[in-house]
Amino acid sequence: MNLKINILDRYIIKRFIGTYFFAILIFIVIVIIFDISEKIDKFVDKGAGFEAIVVNYYANFIPYFMNMFSPLFVFISVIFFTSKLAHHTEIVAILAGGISFKRLLYPYFISAAIIAFFSLFLSLFVIPPANKTRLEFTDRYIKDRYINTNRNIHFQLSPGNYVYMESFNSINNVASKFTLETIEGHNLVSKLSAETAIWDTTFNGWKLYNYYIRNSDVNAPNSHQVIERGYQRDTIINLSVNDLNRRDNFVESFNYRELNELIKTQKMRGDKRVMYAQIEKHTRFSLPFSAFILTLIGVSLSAKKRKGGIGLNIGIGLVLSFSYILFLRFSQMFVHAGVLPPFIALWVPNILYSFIAIILYRIAPK
Repeated sequence: MNLKINILDRYIIKRFIGTYFFAILIFIVIVIIFDISEKIDKFVDKGAGFEAIVVNYYANFIPYFMNMFSPLFVFISVIFFTSKLAHHTEIVAILAGGISFKRLLYPYFISAAIIAFFSLFLSLFVIPPANKTRLEFTDRYIKDRYINTNRNIHFQLSPGNYVYMESFNSINNVASKFTLETIEGHNLVSKLSAETAIWDTTFNGWKLYNYYIRNSDVNAPNSHQVIERGYQRDTIINLSVNDLNRRDNFVESFNYRELNELIKTQKMRGDKRVMYAQIEKHTRFSLPFSAFILTLIGVSLSAKKRKGGIGLNIGIGLVLSFSYILFLRFSQMFVHAGVLPPFIALWVPNILYSFIAIILYRIAPK
């Protein structure tokens, strides 16, 4: 099979990529119009400036939106463009001219590769810093202040060091029933307890009130213990107020290196929110790869001229593309429920739709 790019290949690539970005542009304009109409009251009430709305929010919203609905845009582009070729009997002429259906897919997959690398580039380098600014704007002008309602908070700060809080008030950054324990093997070496702990920004640590410390000498006979009491004590641990005051979607603002470090830290701490970081990490790779699968499905579906015309193909394409996006979101529930590990759950939609793509390819007109 000759893989040298010819005039037909360039024509298909140009139309595919052009339709893809045109579809993105149309959808972005529509979404922004509806989003402004929905949030304009909050912008006015909280005093958001025009420059902040345009630069900090919508300019950073666009790459996030583009990447999130990239599978939809890929499918619509393939269905729309290929259906027009089939409707004008151009697919028949191409196949009759000696070009196989497999060779016809070549420029489509080149286009899919361009889109996949573009989506991956957005996910790894553009969207994380853009999301940081966008989420800061959202927290300030759109959403109500985050309040941590968790109780009985447990973290492992490092091997053998554990912290416990009965509750944490994210409004004034106060923890109640604060406990810090050091354990060696099966022995409790020290235990620091305080009625309240307040985060102090002057030294980025915790100020403890009404505390007592119990130190045990495990080598001494009868487990000799030393108890120290006091009213106030400053302590610095590997747990800041930012770790307790973050929304679940804060992982969207982390780059790949930061995401891996966060996952490592959260696993060590036993933080149940580690699943959000794991979902974000694997989604950044599984989503771009879907461009190849959905391209094959789209071409296989729309290469045949139908009585219903282009509209029928577009309708089928919309149903399949939305079902893929829905299934991708639904697969995240497998992670939350503990049914599947993240690296498998986030690839289940691609695996399932790969089988669908193979079946449609086999029955496509050749």
